[in-house]
Amino acid sequence: MKKVLLLILSLSVIILSANFVSVTAYCESSNFSGKAAYVIDFDTGTCIFANNESQRLPIASMTKIMLLDIVFESIEKGDLRLDEKIIVSKKASGMGGSQVFLQANKQYLVEDLIKSVIIASANDASVALAERISGDEESFVALMNDRSKDMMLTNTLFSNCTGLPKGTQYSSAKDVAFMLKSLLNHTLYFKYSNIWLDKIVHPDGSATTLTNTNKLIRFYDGCDGGKTGFTNESKYCLAATAKRGDTRLITVVIGENDSKTRFSDVKNFFERGFSNYLTKIVLDKNVSLEEKLYSPFVKGEWVDVYPEENLCAFCQKCETSDFKYKVNLTNPMSKTIKNGDVVGEIILFKNGVECSRTKAIVRGEINLINYGDALDRVFENWSVAK
Repeated sequence: MKKVLLLILSLSVIILSANFVSVTAYCESSNFSGKAAYVIDFDTGTCIFANNESQRLPIASMTKIMLLDIVFESIEKGDLRLDEKIIVSKKASGMGGSQVFLQANKQYLVEDLIKSVIIASANDASVALAERISGDEESFVALMNDRSKDMMLTNTLFSNCTGLPKGTQYSSAKDVAFMLKSLLNHTLYFKYSNIWLDKIVHPDGSATTLTNTNKLIRFYDGCDGGKTGFTNESKYCLAATAKRGDTRLITVVIGENDSKTRFSDVKNFFERGFSNYLTKIVLDKNVSLEEKLYSPFVKGEWVDVYPEENLCAFCQKCETSDFKYKVNLTNPMSKTIKNGDVVGEIILFKNGVECSRTKAIVRGEINLINYGDALDRVFENWSVAK
């Protein structure tokens, strides 16, 4: 019997070791031929592959990821509307390179310009949006660089909003990955990112067909966004995202020798990532915590608390982990507590190490006490005190 148990234990160790080696092989022996690459989990930012990830390189039209991040933020703030019409300047219409042939001094919907950037990587639409937000491209570029500093992208410098060649402009595979991670937080982005074919109609009645430059959205299961790039300096680049189940990955490659290879390499990175890793939702944002918030101004005095977002852990499929969380709640003495209020913070630990955190919020209908309830509570407490 002991021999059987020892045999089973030995086999278990071998299997676990094989799984670990397969994951390690994913990180070390990939046949990647480009200049730089970086693969991360979207939820936690955990890196699972890196190759020259901090090297400063031209990134071509992947520059537009930062442009789009700022555009969608402007929409969310109410500073820009999808149904707003923009008059396209002569400078914007004459940008050249990837374009949708916008007509100078004519009006275009913001939504059409956004689609043109996301689907067709249009330089003319990019400059038109930049001029609308900041007045001119130069001021918008300053905004892009300020955002880079805020995001701590230490290997990024923008000189234009299109990615057209300029010696003073560069980024890195790692920085691009976190730019795309920021962009993916705008849910409106996904309304356009997985469109394969579309068109925009110009004021004179002519139309330009839009074909998505990211072929993976059509040919790779789970890919629903990303940005291509190419110049003679940058070679072929791609930042893409794909989701399967609860796991979303981001992959960036820079400096590939041809377009086919960049798509093939990103596809392979996704396949290996999804095969070896998974995302565990440890705390669901739709399930209240065991911990409750005390408030003397609420009927029942206790309020359900929820994570603002899912608290997730990114793990190797073969590993076992110990998850614990800590809740730091405030003690509000205000009777204005309402649905959506932030009432603290939740921190998730994996094997004793912090792996993610989110805000603690109250959700749902909050029933505040009225004057009569307050009097009843006073008399009830007085009766108990007697």
